[in-house]
Amino acid sequence: MKKVWEELSLKEFQTIVKDKKSVKIDEELMSKLGENYLFLSTFCEDKIIYGVNTGFGPMAQYRISNSDRVQLQYNLIRSHSSGSGDLLPVEFIRAAMLARLNSLLKCKSGVHISVIETLCELLNKEIYPVVFEHGGVGASGDLVQLSHIALVLIGEGEVIYKGERRTTLEVFQNEKIHPIEIKLREGLALINGTSVMTGIGLINLDRAQNLLRWSVNCSSLINELVGAYDDHFSEELNSVKLHAGQSEIARMIRDHLADSQLTKKRHEHLYTGKVNEMFFQEKVQEFYSLRCVPQILGPVYDTFIETEKVLINELNSANDNPIIDHEKQQVFHGGNFHGDYIALEMDKMRLAVTKTSMLAERQLNFLLNSRLNDVLPPFVNRKTLGLNFGLQGTQYTATSTTAENQMLSNSMYVHSIPCNNENQDIVSMGTNAALLTNKTIENTFEVISVELITIVQAVRHLKINKFLSQKSQQIISSFDEIIPDILEDKPLYPIIEKVKNAIKK
Repeated sequence: MKKVWEELSLKEFQTIVKDKKSVKIDEELMSKLGENYLFLSTFCEDKIIYGVNTGFGPMAQYRISNSDRVQLQYNLIRSHSSGSGDLLPVEFIRAAMLARLNSLLKCKSGVHISVIETLCELLNKEIYPVVFEHGGVGASGDLVQLSHIALVLIGEGEVIYKGERRTTLEVFQNEKIHPIEIKLREGLALINGTSVMTGIGLINLDRAQNLLRWSVNCSSLINELVGAYDDHFSEELNSVKLHAGQSEIARMIRDHLADSQLTKKRHEHLYTGKVNEMFFQEKVQEFYSLRCVPQILGPVYDTFIETEKVLINELNSANDNPIIDHEKQQVFHGGNFHGDYIALEMDKMRLAVTKTSMLAERQLNFLLNSRLNDVLPPFVNRKTLGLNFGLQGTQYTATSTTAENQMLSNSMYVHSIPCNNENQDIVSMGTNAALLTNKTIENTFEVISVELITIVQAVRHLKINKFLSQKSQQIISSFDEIIPDILEDKPLYPIIEKVKNAIKK
């Protein structure tokens, strides 16, 4: 069983979320959590602590009597369980639960250990609260979405269990799970954080990195299809542009094409001193969608690297308010729940993903336009021109989907709308940003799926498989059973869906 300690790496997070690995909390850490809770329970007796003996938000000016403290937390959870729209996928919910658990394990939230125990039990038994996509503005954290998780932790609301939507009470009774104990500020500690946007952001990162790998694969294959010169991805050329991402993308392409028999050496063709033509049939330089791949995908790579740093920092942060510091014997009020770090990174990632889809769409257009590539029939139509349509229909799908990505790439980070009686007067919209980024990622998988179908048909038409690099041959052969020969016209949507499912793994 995986032990969750004070730091989680990206790989550990993905293992628990994607592979459903169990979690177990170290006894020493549980003891430390107990110390943090006991400190707060003593410290708050003669002091005003936000959310313990005050109301919330603009209602913090009202003192809450000791006899109403517990009810205050229940009221908070129940009143803020007000989401709407589609349900979040269980993978997102699992990621959010793990992110919230990891934040609470910083021992800065003053929660009773039953919160940790029940959260772990839900994760290990794969019981997921029903959480809706709409509701969070990402400033006082993911208040609404996290409230739906907290609602289940107190034994109420609904869960997804074994693929079915059921009442929490029924599942808890069947699985002998006890609701958490509300003591001081468990409600506020559970909902006052960035865990939903962080969890979704980390899943987005994993999927976006996969997209980038496929974009490099497609770019490399197209270079082979048209017999491009190899100097545009050479180390010599790319090393003089001082960006790590550009050099890395160029290296990936070089590695991919290392043993290709189709790409050309410029010095063997144009530097011989024997070229006397006044008009060159072969292109001296490729179009930008082939020649500038390191310069286009390099910034995408660098963006994902920076996004990973920010997401892991947020995952391993105490993003709560107030911060309960039992070691310094003090409680600090502030705004660690604010989601601007995640919102900005999701906006940046969304732009980078959209640019990846734009590159794929332009490469696809290059392949489908015989006047541009000079080696393939129009629309890679392998049957009768005029009578048959080849892949003409798929281009509409790729183009419209890319256009949607371009529209979705408007920033959420700067779309703050004040709310909560002006208490939350500038907000992050981080969860909205994360969800929109997920949509652009899904869209880009569709565009790249169309591009891959086209590449496979082009390779078969040109009969060049044995001349491709080993990496390209492996990719082409991996689609043998998924992508049929498209000769006679047939509905293509099932093929697109199969390819999309295959490359998302």
